[in-house]
Amino acid sequence: MSIPHSAAPPPPLVPPRATRVRGVVREASVPPLVPPVSRGSLGDLPFDNAAADPTAPVLSRKQPDGTWRDVTAATFAAEVLATAKGLIAHGLRPGDRLAVMARTSYEWTLLDFAGWAAGLVTVPVYPTSSADQVRWILADSGAAACAVESTAQEGLVAGERDGLPALRHLWCFDAGAVGRLAAAGRELPRTAVDEARATRTPDDIATLIYTSGTTGRPKGCVLTHANFCTATDNTTELLHPVFKASAGAPASTLLFLPLSHVFGRSAAVGCMRARVRLGHAPSLRTEDLLADLAGFRPTFLMAVPYVLEKVYNTGRATAERRGRAASFDRAARVARRYGEAEEARRRGDGPGPGPGLRAARALYDPLVYRRIRAALGGEVRYVLSGGSPLGERLAAFCAGAGIEVFEGYGLTETTAGATVTPPLRPRRGTVGWPLPGGAVRIAEDGEVLLRGGHVFAGYWDAGRGAAVPAGPGEWFATGDLGALDTEGYLTITGRKKELIVTSAGKNVAPAPLEDRVRAHPLVGQCVVIGDDRPYVTALITLEPDGLAHWLRMRPEGAPAGAPADDPELRAELQRAVDDANTLVSRAESIRRFAVLPGQFTEESGHLTPSMKLKRTAIARDFVAEITALYER
Repeated sequence: MSIPHSAAPPPPLVPPRATRVRGVVREASVPPLVPPVSRGSLGDLPFDNAAADPTAPVLSRKQPDGTWRDVTAATFAAEVLATAKGLIAHGLRPGDRLAVMARTSYEWTLLDFAGWAAGLVTVPVYPTSSADQVRWILADSGAAACAVESTAQEGLVAGERDGLPALRHLWCFDAGAVGRLAAAGRELPRTAVDEARATRTPDDIATLIYTSGTTGRPKGCVLTHANFCTATDNTTELLHPVFKASAGAPASTLLFLPLSHVFGRSAAVGCMRARVRLGHAPSLRTEDLLADLAGFRPTFLMAVPYVLEKVYNTGRATAERRGRAASFDRAARVARRYGEAEEARRRGDGPGPGPGLRAARALYDPLVYRRIRAALGGEVRYVLSGGSPLGERLAAFCAGAGIEVFEGYGLTETTAGATVTPPLRPRRGTVGWPLPGGAVRIAEDGEVLLRGGHVFAGYWDAGRGAAVPAGPGEWFATGDLGALDTEGYLTITGRKKELIVTSAGKNVAPAPLEDRVRAHPLVGQCVVIGDDRPYVTALITLEPDGLAHWLRMRPEGAPAGAPADDPELRAELQRAVDDANTLVSRAESIRRFAVLPGQFTEESGHLTPSMKLKRTAIARDFVAEITALYER
């Protein structure tokens, strides 16, 4: 499989071709930037990289003393080869499924590529999964082997083995699984791996990624080697400034997204194909992640909006503790105005920031913006954001603070991003253009349909041991609602199945309201209620860090009772709700809200492993609180 590496300038932007129906844009498509792969698999990548540039640093590993050690293309290929030989020595054959249950780590990526080099199909399992979830995924996929991170996870899987007749091997990273695999395959010739790799084609299955399962059992999405290559190659070429070295600084990123999620897996594959130095951060605890960012110093990040919200809120909280909240807020307003003016200039709708605005931005750069960039490691200039919409105000702030954000939209079924913000053509509030080589269509009922080489092969059929074909060239119905503007930018307005219809017949999309309320530093999660009810209400949970800061800043100290009952805190939350209500009409606005005493968590059954709300479970478990919101 050839991997293009070019120092050539970025390809010219080709705007979407738009198709109108009765004057409304119903379809947009963009031609591909790279040809589709015609041979090989992802298992070839480490070896192709080593042949092309053996000394290139393709990964970095954190050392016990906190420093980072680069791993060259040649070294990584050697480790992949040794691990792949071990997998084959244990009797695994091309097409067998290898499950991995671990946090984001070097070992995860190593085993992923070693599995592909051995011709296997990898199956990610969230490290926080319950025994029931693990049993379902391993049984449905027919996994022949499973690697876990910890001894606790090893015990969990071992406890389910009676119901997993296909599972022949169980390995644990913390118990030296990688070294043991290498030792097991030491006597095996390299040709064993070469022969296994040679059996794989772009159309073969690379991975089964199970959807989060907000309703019912998770389904296995069948993603091929070609799906990954189409998605990552076109993204890399489109976002040329992000993935290519500039001014002598090689591109690099620290991956903290879960590798169990398609966004994280696509990131790892894309970096390997573009030979971008990749590091792994297993912990999302604020202090751990900030320390890893400071040590690694990435040039770009792939993140969900929550991470950017957290950095912004932490920056403001720090300024407030130092008595500089007013200065921070002025700097934030300047950054937003600068970002908005710069976007208008790029669109051709304005002259750009004027001298006064440029001077104000220069004044606040060392005082505020540089501190925000320092929290991300100091070298970050680009962020690829996905998973949920990034608020327009936060996007404008990031742009004004010197961080260009590329928003995207996609699903597991589309190998992550199906749309992305084009370089130098941002449009806040949208998720960009169709990925080059792909198309977006809006159905009559507003549902977003997608097509292209990045769209999956179908859902896994355990009985057949293959995918139920999605249909070549057919449109994939996402379940999301959206609209295309005259230039082909897509805006997501909500989930079709989550659309609320009040008793007065008003349709309400909850996501925009929830996202705006959740952006407040005091809010952890927000769930909008109102289906078949007279008006819209909300359940709100508190963000522990935001609450702790708010309590510290109160002159009178902590309230005597529960924080949720404190009038000042409720007044602050009401301001967040009022702000969200500016997005909608009076009939769609949140009239009342309840503050819950705890958190929505995966353990409580209210969040999926990918942090999506389980609305049915929440409505069932908080029926008393919801009922009280409609009592006079």
